[in-house]
Amino acid sequence: MQPHETADSNSGSPANPAQTNAQAKEYCRQKAGPPGSALYYALLQLPPSKRDDAYAVHAFSQEIADIHAAVHDPGVAHAKLDWWRQELARLFSGNPAHPVTRALSPVIKRTGLSRDAFEAVLHGAEMDLAQMRYLDFAGLSHYCDAAGGAPAELASHVYGFDDPQTPALARALGHAITLGRRLTDAGVDARAGYVYLPIDELQRFGVTAADIQNGRYSPAFVELMKFQHARARQTITDAAAAIPKMDRRKQRPLLALAALQLALMDEVAASDYQVLHQRIDLTPLRKFWKAWRAR
Repeated sequence: MQPHETADSNSGSPANPAQTNAQAKEYCRQKAGPPGSALYYALLQLPPSKRDDAYAVHAFSQEIADIHAAVHDPGVAHAKLDWWRQELARLFSGNPAHPVTRALSPVIKRTGLSRDAFEAVLHGAEMDLAQMRYLDFAGLSHYCDAAGGAPAELASHVYGFDDPQTPALARALGHAITLGRRLTDAGVDARAGYVYLPIDELQRFGVTAADIQNGRYSPAFVELMKFQHARARQTITDAAAAIPKMDRRKQRPLLALAALQLALMDEVAASDYQVLHQRIDLTPLRKFWKAWRAR
């Protein structure tokens, strides 16, 4: 099945519009935030009237982020990215084909989101297709802005805001959360061929990319991860504190994701950073509690 093909497009009979819309919304929920996921608990902080819009926006970002993870042939991955760029054109011309873009169509009308905001999300995927290592923190930071900052800025428009600085500050927080994920997802990333930790920092601590990819733990690796943890924790804390007071309630999903990422990082630290051979996660009850308390 191609990215634009869906069950109702091949059924041989006209789709019921209400049914099709419901299917598109359910697709977005399962794609972006299935029950038990961090986003599922984060979006519980939104009024029910806004959740479907938020799921649609997050599902778009997830579809784009999944390209490099699901497709190992660079040519096919680039073709999928090009397809999504064409699908954006169809979305903004009023003829979307994919369940995610069908769900996004009314969101765009309600929020006035621009095509550029969605194109910015594609840039992060382009970076993943272009390189699997970063020489220094400046390069990693640029990646985190594209892969995490742009989606967070996009979502902030659905969450709502009154302070005009909020979208840019939401982008900074999304950037920071993505930096934290490079710590907690280091093993998952490595198994997919990616070592995001900057090469100059690996060299400073005496750790190689091969050590990470082969799951080699050492005192040097622990010290490297402690350094990454401290920087990411401070970056997330500062960015979360910067969200304007008047918009903190509206931006609670993003603040919840920040709180969940901090809690997960602490859980990883408690394991002595044993993330190369396993994926560490929070329990559902802890996710619910941390998301609910986020302010």
